[in-house]
Amino acid sequence: MVLVVVFGVALLVAVLLSGLAARTVLSTSFLFLVGGALVSDGFLGLIHITPDSEMVSVTADLALFAVLFTDGMHVSFPKLRENWRNPARALGLGMPLAFVGMALITHFLVGLDWTTSFLVGAVLAPTDPVFASAIVGRKEVPAKLRQLLNVESGINDGLALPVVLILIAAAGPTAGHAESDLGKIALELVLGLVFGVVLPFVVIELVRFRLLGAEPKLQPLLPLAIGVILYALCHLTHANPYLAAFSAGAVLTARSLEAKEAFEPLGEALAELAKFAALLVFGALLTPPLFGDLSFGGYVAVVLAIVLIRPASLLLSLIGTRFTRQEKLVAAWFGPKGFASVVYGLLVLQAGIPQGQDAFTLIAVCIAFSIIAHSSTDVPIARLFHVEDLVGVNDGTPATRTAKENDHVGA
Repeated sequence: MVLVVVFGVALLVAVLLSGLAARTVLSTSFLFLVGGALVSDGFLGLIHITPDSEMVSVTADLALFAVLFTDGMHVSFPKLRENWRNPARALGLGMPLAFVGMALITHFLVGLDWTTSFLVGAVLAPTDPVFASAIVGRKEVPAKLRQLLNVESGINDGLALPVVLILIAAAGPTAGHAESDLGKIALELVLGLVFGVVLPFVVIELVRFRLLGAEPKLQPLLPLAIGVILYALCHLTHANPYLAAFSAGAVLTARSLEAKEAFEPLGEALAELAKFAALLVFGALLTPPLFGDLSFGGYVAVVLAIVLIRPASLLLSLIGTRFTRQEKLVAAWFGPKGFASVVYGLLVLQAGIPQGQDAFTLIAVCIAFSIIAHSSTDVPIARLFHVEDLVGVNDGTPATRTAKENDHVGA
């Protein structure tokens, strides 16, 4: 119950300061992270949470699922068909480069063996839709850039998962049997995709029957019911819930724009609550001993992961595209680590591999630094883009897309 009180207080403070946060570098995400750290064993000792606590894995898992489900609803298939090359570059070239680059600095600076180093690289390669949404949701940012970050962060979690599972099997007590897990991993991914596509498709078709349909006040609960069923179904069958969540959100929008618009306010609120709860719990893990356990080389690796590995890998992948230099730099910087990496890091810790604790410490510190760096720079970065026609600015007229955004969408 103490945790509930702490969450309520943190939520109240975040709401009261949200207006200020929207105009400055102050971040509501950072408030929850710090709040969790302050009430943990490392400081006030009001709550007692360890990395192997079920609460940690459950909250991170729920938050990632909720955010991916709502983010999937922002995917426009017509626009994606027109502009698929840029996300494909980021996922097909930028992500593998980040994976290899992180593995190299982990091995040489932290001293982990090659298998565990590549495992750390796989865990930290995906970007996080939770913190990317801080800039993706800002209308100042050109539409083409927002789409790149949204699609990349939504899909790369699912792409990283099989690599993480294979490397855990290769580094763990049952090393040498990774090949036997390939079929199982592939099945989980396929099941996640199938469930994510079929379930919303069937439900929307049912709604179109003459005798069925939701009354207006209950319409927002239809996508929520799909999400709840999908989450439970994935965990019962061991299907990949993250791939299922993102694909379900995208299919729901494609099949019923009305359902998407009805659910959007509720969905965004629920995703924010799940994110804040997970941040509070994760913050409670950030105790002084955790930071003390990381070597100097580990801190150098963390800094390089944020300021060099991600930026360099994405800049290389975007060579030859029609992004401006400013847009490339923003896309390169905004590659935060977050809940996917938390979930995968916990898998590493719980797998019992020889260097699992060292790997988790590096992963946790990198995530914490990334959250602080990226969630506090969305406002300054958004202000780099000078957009005149914004929603509700000056004249109060309805939103109109700027000429600059039109150029990017049609590119």
